[in-house]
Amino acid sequence: MSLAAVRDLRGLRREATAEELAEFETDVMAGFVLARAAAGMADTSIGNDLVDLEQIREWFGAPLWEMQPSHADEYLGKVLRNSAPATRHGKAGTLSLFFDYLELRHKAEIYNLTGIVVECPVDEMNRPASGPAASIRIPPSEAEITTLFAGWRDDLVQCRKFAPMARSYAAAQLMMRIGLRINECCYLDLDDIRWELGRFGKLHVRRGKGSRGRGPKQRVVPLINGADRTLRWYVEDVWGHFGDGWDQPGTPLFPSERHHPDGSHIRVSREPLRAALSQAVERHLPQWKGRLTPHVLRHYCASEVYRSGMDLVAIQELLGHQWVATTMRYVHVHREHIEDAWLKGQQRAASRLEGLLP
Repeated sequence: MSLAAVRDLRGLRREATAEELAEFETDVMAGFVLARAAAGMADTSIGNDLVDLEQIREWFGAPLWEMQPSHADEYLGKVLRNSAPATRHGKAGTLSLFFDYLELRHKAEIYNLTGIVVECPVDEMNRPASGPAASIRIPPSEAEITTLFAGWRDDLVQCRKFAPMARSYAAAQLMMRIGLRINECCYLDLDDIRWELGRFGKLHVRRGKGSRGRGPKQRVVPLINGADRTLRWYVEDVWGHFGDGWDQPGTPLFPSERHHPDGSHIRVSREPLRAALSQAVERHLPQWKGRLTPHVLRHYCASEVYRSGMDLVAIQELLGHQWVATTMRYVHVHREHIEDAWLKGQQRAASRLEGLLP
C-alpha cells in the first residue's frame, strides 16, 4: 500500500495585519471575561484577574499568547522578585488560567493568524511555591468576645448614625455565631432568610467561597448559636432605617446608605464592615487591635461550637469547607486528643504498677 502524499499547509496560512491582531486580542479578552462570568465568578474576582493580565501585558509589550517560559521566568523571578509569595503565586495562577482559556477556545485560531502554537509559559520549573503553611490563628477567649460585643452594643445607644453601626454589628454577629465569611455577608439578600426551614430558620448563602475556577459554592446555614435572635432584631428593628423596598426581589440584607439611580438599594461593601469591626475592637478590646479581623471571628465560631460538642463533619458543613482537614485547622487549638492520649497512657502505666509498689 502506498503512502498518501501529505502537503504542508503552513505556507497557505495568511499572516494577519497589526489591526486585525489588535482587534482579535480585544475580542479574546472580552471572551475571557464572559466565560468567567458564565462560570459564576464574582465581578471582583474577574476584575482582579483582568488587572493581573493587564499588568503582565503592559510589561511584556505584546499579546500574551506570545509568552514563552523564559518570559515567565523573567517576570516571576525578576519583576516580582521582591513581591510577597502570595502575589507571585496569584499572578502565576491567573496567567495559567488565561492560557487554559486560550488553549481551549482559541488555539487553532491563534495559530492560523500568527503561526504561534499556544503553550502556557508557567510550568513545573517556574511555578511559584504556594508559600509557607498558614500561621496558627488563636482566637480571642469567650470572655474577650463577650466584652467586645457588649461594648459595641452599648455604642448603638449613643452613636450618631444608628443604622450603619447596627448593620455592621449584626454582620459581625453572624461571622461570630455561624462563621460566615465577610463576602458571604455582603451578598446576602433579605429573601435568603428562610424562617420556615429547620428549628431555628436557615440562611441561603449563595456566594460561598468555591475552588479557583469553579465559581461560588452555595450552602444552607442553620441559624444556630443565637444567630436567629440577631437576625430577627436586625430585620425588625434596624433594616427599616435604610428606607423602603424591603419587599423587592434581590434587596440586600446589608445595604449601603447609598442607592441606585432607580432608588433600589446598593449592597454594602467589605470595607465599611471591616472598618466598623476594627473601630469596635480599638474601643473595647484594644489588646486585639490590628489582629481581630472578620476571619478571626470565623475561627472563633468554629472553636466555640467545637467546644460545645459539635462534631467536625457538622462544623465542616456549617463553614462550607470542602475538606475536613481545613476544618481541623480552625479547631485544633481546642482539640485535646494529645492530652487525652497522655492521660490514658498515665492510667495504663499506673494500672501496671498496681500491687508492685508497697
